[in-house]
Amino acid sequence: MSRLAAPNIVFFDWHGTLADTFAAMYRAVDEMLAQIGELGLADRLLPRGHGRIPEHEMLLEHVRAHRRLPGAVREERRISRTEIFEILFGPDQDAKHAAHEAFDLCYLRHCGEVRPFEPGVRAMLASLRAAGLRTGMLTNRRRALFARELATVEGTGWADLFDVVVCGDDVPRRKPAPDMVLRGLERSGVASGAGVWFVGDSTTDTMAAKQAGVTAIYYNGAKWDPAYLVRLFPGEHRPDAIAGDFAALLALALPPRRAR
Repeated sequence: MSRLAAPNIVFFDWHGTLADTFAAMYRAVDEMLAQIGELGLADRLLPRGHGRIPEHEMLLEHVRAHRRLPGAVREERRISRTEIFEILFGPDQDAKHAAHEAFDLCYLRHCGEVRPFEPGVRAMLASLRAAGLRTGMLTNRRRALFARELATVEGTGWADLFDVVVCGDDVPRRKPAPDMVLRGLERSGVASGAGVWFVGDSTTDTMAAKQAGVTAIYYNGAKWDPAYLVRLFPGEHRPDAIAGDFAALLALALPPRRAR
């Protein structure tokens, strides 16, 4: 893995990276999957044999047969709805858009408490900003829903910790398309390049970063084993670095010569 360029701005994903909203998210996904027939999406699921890895094929088969997530997915609390929709619909942008829209309506009925994904999120973001780095948020969540969660997390919210926020309904295409990263760059007045980092927990985040020409940092908060990660990432979309926790991320972004 080549040496990383020092960042001047760090974008983050929301759910599964900084925040834990798994319980509400999976309830909303299951509610949406129960409607895929009425939504015209059942016939747009990827055909059998199109799962990129065996785990994806098993998820496809279960949803095709039962119109809900496998129990193991809910219990493990590892993959997000965006990655689920990628597994189910692949490159079909219209199907994914319809799935996200239906999910948002369901999520309104389930969203509630949002927790830091791991302890010390506020302190980690404050450390980056104290070192002179800007921070941004790129989330597929609809802005009205995200604003509620951002304002209430840890009681006081984290709105003061981000210089720029781009949400799923701010752009034509959600991640893994690069639109959100490019919009974040535009709003920040920053050109694409290695000094821009995007930290996220899914292949969709990494793909968006690579397509936008910025440094992709994979946050392995789910603690996937190395063998799984090798199979998970297509060669051209492999992350530039992997951080297993926020201490590791800070060590990457603020080596001793830059730390304060």
